[in-house]
Amino acid sequence: MVFQRKWNIVLSNPKKRNALSLAMLKSLQSDILHEAESQDLKVIVISAEGPVFSSGHDLRELTDEQSPDYHAEVFRTCSEVMMLIQNHPVPIIAMVNGLATAAGCQLVASCDIAVASDKSSFATPGVNLGLFCSTPGVALGRAVPRKVASEMLFTGEPISAQEALLHGLLSKVVPEGQLEEETMKIAKKIASSSRHVVSLGKAAFNKQLRQDLRTAYHLTSQTMVDNLALPDGQEGIKAFIQKRKPIWAQ
Repeated sequence: MVFQRKWNIVLSNPKKRNALSLAMLKSLQSDILHEAESQDLKVIVISAEGPVFSSGHDLRELTDEQSPDYHAEVFRTCSEVMMLIQNHPVPIIAMVNGLATAAGCQLVASCDIAVASDKSSFATPGVNLGLFCSTPGVALGRAVPRKVASEMLFTGEPISAQEALLHGLLSKVVPEGQLEEETMKIAKKIASSSRHVVSLGKAAFNKQLRQDLRTAYHLTSQTMVDNLALPDGQEGIKAFIQKRKPIWAQ
């Protein structure tokens, strides 16, 4: 079950440790897509109820009582959700207060920004259950150094929030009592900017990461030109020169 309000998407099945069942994944996918093209939507925050952010896939769905086709649908849907986060026009922030394991850790790694309480921890423990965290490794390996990801994947041992921050899985770690305040501070700052500009920048930033240096600079140089052609691009520059606050079209 996923609950949505305004900017917030809340994983709300704490009795099942917010497991990413197929139904949960489809609900999450639907909520991320909800009003994705609305000009009023400028940022999304994903959080969870209970002491576990998400324990990953629902293992009851992964037994041989279900068919290989069903298993394939689970992992395909999960992959689509993770790619949707990267390709979404607005930044998506994970607000983590507790344990995030396997596909739950993958969800955190896939978000653009991740803020966690100091009591949070992260793991990819599938290897200890006989199911290697291959798909979580895709997002994890793009968020932290290879050797850090390898240790997490091969041992299944958890890392603390501070370790996750050190290695780049998290953007910020704060005391539990300050988590929501700090996350909303970031979200509101993003929302105060032009949606057009942020959307253009997010897409270009993610795309250039996959390119060689020369191609990345060619791509982003054109993005800068395209940005200047936007009404909000010119509004921001003129507002700076005129020493006033910009009035964004979006």
